[in-house]
Amino acid sequence: MRITSRRRAIITFLSLGVCLAVLAVAVGFGWIILNWRLDVKVVLGVIFFGVIAAGLILNTTFLVREIKRNEQHDSFINAVTHELKTPIASIRLYLQTLQRRDVDEAKRREFYRLMLDDTNRLLGTVEQVLKAGEAGVRKSRYAQLDFADLVKECVETARTGHRLQRETLRYEQLLTNGNGAKVNGDSEELRTAVSNLLDNAIKYSGEKVEISVKVEIPDEKHVRLSVLDRGVGISAPELKRIFKRFYRVPNRSLAHVKGTGLGLFIVRAIAKKHGGKVSAMARTMNNPRPVILQLPRNLPPGSRA
Repeated sequence: MRITSRRRAIITFLSLGVCLAVLAVAVGFGWIILNWRLDVKVVLGVIFFGVIAAGLILNTTFLVREIKRNEQHDSFINAVTHELKTPIASIRLYLQTLQRRDVDEAKRREFYRLMLDDTNRLLGTVEQVLKAGEAGVRKSRYAQLDFADLVKECVETARTGHRLQRETLRYEQLLTNGNGAKVNGDSEELRTAVSNLLDNAIKYSGEKVEISVKVEIPDEKHVRLSVLDRGVGISAPELKRIFKRFYRVPNRSLAHVKGTGLGLFIVRAIAKKHGGKVSAMARTMNNPRPVILQLPRNLPPGSRA
């Protein structure tokens, strides 16, 4: 209901702005036709009404953009609230059970494991929000590192954290040179970017996880990470928006997927900070295409790939 009312507000403001702009142009042309012999007044009239029309268009654009931003902000607040409330409620339930009932040792250990999983989920949400706030602001600690090894570690962590088999999350290195995949970067930030790409692919894979992760050297100056999953896919209209802060794809089939809409935004911010870029192409389940993170290589002086 709230989203519908906001869409109506957007349509109303947009229609009002267009109508006012058209009215201003019509009045301006009418005035010019009536006073076409007065050269100076005609020129001033054209400038005056042009400024009015431009102002109306800019004002309407600004209002519509602000409405959309408020909508995304509210969606983010709802998502974060849910991501925090659900594990807290779960932990509280287990603690109340342990407090009020005698539980055997096996069940007690199971409760402890589930509570640890919930605390990890809480910690992950808090870290996502903090890192989004630090994106572009935090002072990076750059050092030479092997990007392929870093990605491999992230893949192993993702396998363990999501309890995946090796064949469901495959990792491959295509390094046909003696210099490896050396980059100059902040290991913590790059690990965050890679982990977010992997978590995003796993979340949107659905029940059947089938992900391929590849590190390769596309040219002399870059190293590339490709993450390919066979999930629901990304439609062409969403490509320019998925890397924006708070944005989540408005798809009913994805309503069960939890998240804050910050993961890909953080990836893009870290990539830009390291002189690289992240991109995605429109894809479907029948035609999957990877999300690509590309970074500049740190080559030794005088070396060639």
